[in-house]
Amino acid sequence: MKSRIITVGIGTSLVMLAATGSHAEDGYDAPHDWPSPITEHSRGSLLVDRLEYASADKGEDALAWDFRAWYGGDLNRLYLKGEGENVQGDNEAAEFENLDLLYSRLIAPFWELQGGIGYQGGIATDDHPGRYFGVINLQGLAPHRFETDIDLRVSDDGDISAGLEGEYDLRLTQRTYLQPRVEIAVAGDDVPAFGVGEGLNSIRTGLRLRYEVTRKFAPYLGVYWEKAYGETADLARIEGKDVEDTGIVAGLRFWY
Repeated sequence: MKSRIITVGIGTSLVMLAATGSHAEDGYDAPHDWPSPITEHSRGSLLVDRLEYASADKGEDALAWDFRAWYGGDLNRLYLKGEGENVQGDNEAAEFENLDLLYSRLIAPFWELQGGIGYQGGIATDDHPGRYFGVINLQGLAPHRFETDIDLRVSDDGDISAGLEGEYDLRLTQRTYLQPRVEIAVAGDDVPAFGVGEGLNSIRTGLRLRYEVTRKFAPYLGVYWEKAYGETADLARIEGKDVEDTGIVAGLRFWY
C-alpha cells in the first residue's frame, strides 16, 4: 500500500505524520528553505485593573488606580506598571505607590521574570518625598489560576522591601465575576519618611463584584479591609492615623 502524508494543524504550527497502512512510520523533516510556521509579532495592551473611588470608614476617601501596559511579543516584553491614589480633602497632590518600567522575559508557561526601575512619590509635585528603586518581579498564574505578582525592591538608599499581590476571578455567570484580592507588604529597613517600619508592614484584602458590559469594559462594586502592623503601625499612630480600616469601593475595569 502506498505511503501517504497526513498534515495536521495545531495552533499556528504544523505537524507532519507519515503512515503506511495502519502503522505510523518516522516523521518527515520540513525542507530547510521553508519559513518558520511561527512568526512572533510585536503588539501592545493596556489593562486598567482598578480605577475606583474608595470611601473609608475611618480614614479619608481616595481615588485609586492600578494599571499595567506592555508592548512586545510572546517571549520578551516591556512593561509600564502603576499603582497609586489621590487622597481626597488633604490638599495634597496624587502620588504613586509604585511606578515601574520593566523588561520582562517568559521563563515558564504563564510566568514572566521582570527587572527594571521603579519610583514612589508625588506626581509633578514636592508635596510627597520621592525615591527610586531597582526592581525584580515575578508575575504569572499560580495553580488554580490565581494571578500572582511578587516584587523585591532596593531603593536608592539601599532600603529593601517586598510585596505580594494575588487575585482570583470566580465566574458567577457569563458576565459576572467575584474577585477576591490580597496585598501584603514587608520591609527590611525603617524608612520613617514613607511611613515604613521594619518587618510586616500591612495587609489589605478586598472583594469586588464586577459585571462585564463587554469583555473590555466592566463596572464593579466592592469592599476592603486593611491593617498596619509592627513598627509601621507605630509610625501611623504617631502621625495620628488609624492602623485598621474598612471601606467600600466603586470603580471600572477596562482594557484594550
